[in-house]
Amino acid sequence: MAMQLFYALFTVLIGVGGCLAYFWGSNAILDVLLPVNASNDDRSIRNLKLQSLVRPWLFLFPAMILLTIYLIYPVFQTIWLSFHDKAGDAFVGFDNYRWAVNDTGFRTSIFNNFLWLLVVPAACTFLGLVIAVLTDRIFWGPIAKSFIFLPMAISFVGASVIWKFVYDYRGEGQEQIGILNAIVEWFGGAPQVWISMPFWNNFFLMVILIWIQTGFATVILGAALRGVPEDTLEAAVIDGAGPFKIFWRIMVPQIMPTIIVVWTTITVLVLKVFDIVLTMTNGQWDTQVLANLMFDWMFRGGGDFGRGAAIAIIIMIAVLPIMIWNIRQANAERKGGH
Repeated sequence: MAMQLFYALFTVLIGVGGCLAYFWGSNAILDVLLPVNASNDDRSIRNLKLQSLVRPWLFLFPAMILLTIYLIYPVFQTIWLSFHDKAGDAFVGFDNYRWAVNDTGFRTSIFNNFLWLLVVPAACTFLGLVIAVLTDRIFWGPIAKSFIFLPMAISFVGASVIWKFVYDYRGEGQEQIGILNAIVEWFGGAPQVWISMPFWNNFFLMVILIWIQTGFATVILGAALRGVPEDTLEAAVIDGAGPFKIFWRIMVPQIMPTIIVVWTTITVLVLKVFDIVLTMTNGQWDTQVLANLMFDWMFRGGGDFGRGAAIAIIIMIAVLPIMIWNIRQANAERKGGH
């Protein structure tokens, strides 16, 4: 443990120190190559203009290099692999995509992902909005928000392990240590193997992601609610509007851009959900999702790189419209602000 902590601290120091050294050194070199205190005033002005053009690229250059290495190149490599066989050698055209369309496991994954998309973003956004409103009305609201946000600090795998104990099932006659089954028994019901119940087990897995992401939605939407002008709320109260009308007709419309951002952010996360399914069921009992299916084909079952890459491209295609729409919305808001 001590050695791991040492390596982690060493990595942080090297990373931060390397960034500081790069930015300080690149700016120093730029000042030497393009001095602004040159003897010729025209040259100083020209160098100052050139510095203003070059300096932003000095800051962007490391990010662009990392983006190219870890995002752009892998995308093209994955597209290339999706048109090849399991070993990535022989060109097979669209065979991997035809397999995906006709495969029962792939269709099940699509259906499950669709369920996740319907439930999780809506539940997180709704709960986050309600909690943000309620916690703003009590003096210990910040403490409540801290507890609600706390699951965000837990990894998906860690959260899944916690909820495994919540859903734990022991055979009849044994003491139930799972909270859910203990409650069911207390009310006189029979304990269930919750995560193996077809169809409904998907919702039990969704609860974990909702538990994690509701804190994120609460914090973002709470900040947006604080930006609602007080004069509009006071005017609504004077006009006789009740709390619900003020909430739905005054507050919600004014923070709608933030609600959309929260919704789309969680939607993209849902399309990539992997850890929870892998930890809880490993895709068994009809809980398979696209990301976990991609992992299975890429690294298990003989290691079919072609089929795994095809599923990865399908996930990317599903995410792209959401990202493009989000960017267009942000650009429209920026233009409207001007």
